[in-house]
Amino acid sequence: MQKIILASQSPRRKDLLSHIVAKFSVQAADIDESVLANESPTTYVSRLSLEKAQHIFSSNSDAIVIGSDTSVIINNIILGKPVDLQDCIKILSLLSDKKHQVITAFTVMSKNKTITQVVSTDVLFKALNEEEIINYWHTGEPQDKAGSYAIQGIGGKFVKAINGSVSSVVGLPLVEIEQALKEVME
Repeated sequence: MQKIILASQSPRRKDLLSHIVAKFSVQAADIDESVLANESPTTYVSRLSLEKAQHIFSSNSDAIVIGSDTSVIINNIILGKPVDLQDCIKILSLLSDKKHQVITAFTVMSKNKTITQVVSTDVLFKALNEEEIINYWHTGEPQDKAGSYAIQGIGGKFVKAINGSVSSVVGLPLVEIEQALKEVME
């Protein structure tokens, strides 16, 4: 069995990957995650997933490496992690009572093949008031989450509807990753 490395320190991605891969290791890919000028959200997440995989693959060329990146998008604007409470209020107010997209790109890289794919999921939030947002901030959950929420956690109570992959919103689209792994192992 070929060694598999997840190029991420995200506990959520590690947990998700464990549902489809019995044995793998984790290595953080320390790369610049700045958005480039005029870069579309899809191009941005695709580039980051590829760069993360390449970064780890460069010193592990005998392995299969999985890189991934997730962004929350509304009106073609990438919503990052909140810097403080006011930023969280701004972000979640923007998502309140609206549909947004969560896009996750992944790259599965081996010495024979590289597959990069983007999975987009529509998420509809209920209407939120400022008190709810402030209370949510004080749980500590939104601080390190793109779009200021975690669908798999307390933030899931804001989600009115979802159309697409729940695991992709969490950070790793399992159906697509499993298929890509089969393809690179052929």
